[in-house]
Amino acid sequence: MQKQKMMTKNYKMADTVIEVTSIYEKVHEYCKDYLTDEIADFSVCITPEDIVKEKDKSNSEYAYEGKTLPNFSDALLEETAVYRKIGEKMPNYDTVIFHGSVIAVDGQGFLFTAKSGTGKSTHTRLWREHLGDKAVMVNDDKPMLKITDSGVIAYGTPYNGKHHLGCNMSVPLKAICILTRGEKNTIVRIDKSEAYAMLLQQVYRPQDPLQMAKTLKLVDKLAASVELYKLACNMDIEAAEVAYNGMKG
Repeated sequence: MQKQKMMTKNYKMADTVIEVTSIYEKVHEYCKDYLTDEIADFSVCITPEDIVKEKDKSNSEYAYEGKTLPNFSDALLEETAVYRKIGEKMPNYDTVIFHGSVIAVDGQGFLFTAKSGTGKSTHTRLWREHLGDKAVMVNDDKPMLKITDSGVIAYGTPYNGKHHLGCNMSVPLKAICILTRGEKNTIVRIDKSEAYAMLLQQVYRPQDPLQMAKTLKLVDKLAASVELYKLACNMDIEAAEVAYNGMKG
């Protein structure tokens, strides 16, 4: 993509307004559904050095896994740099970015998380097949969770996965479900101690020590604020039926 002059626009995510200044226009195309003219709560500004850091980080991760080094464009690397800078600041607003898939049904949110490759997106697709128009995708990859004394709210973000499933909406989060593979579909309620390691693994973990300390407190509060489940599931539509009946209350 051809390099553009620095561009600044404001975006509202999880009821927080973020001023984003970028080198490339692609960032703003990516975030366009969250555009706002409200006054910013904080700002993110990308420098060429940020893009170099993202490239180095990406190359080292691919090399560590023995994969061919990627050839990501600077514009794409800038998108990731913006995401990280937002993730670093959101704990100041009682909000974390979480790796999972959120679906809303009858005004309640259900978040599914798991190790990569387990089938989060497949499972939420089964929910949409099982429940039809009752089920709405909030975000299929990296929703934001605002953790308050009165509960947890899940928000859509621009970071909604390779299939771009999600929208700019919010829903009270009722439950988090950890998916595992299984021949038979079974769901059980679990406690904080059983879920904590996965929750911590799946949350965005800031590099700044103070922000990380805030994140740990928010994860503790998250685990105490929503119902927690573990689902052993296959890829049959019965898995959605078992999960929904087990969690809807």
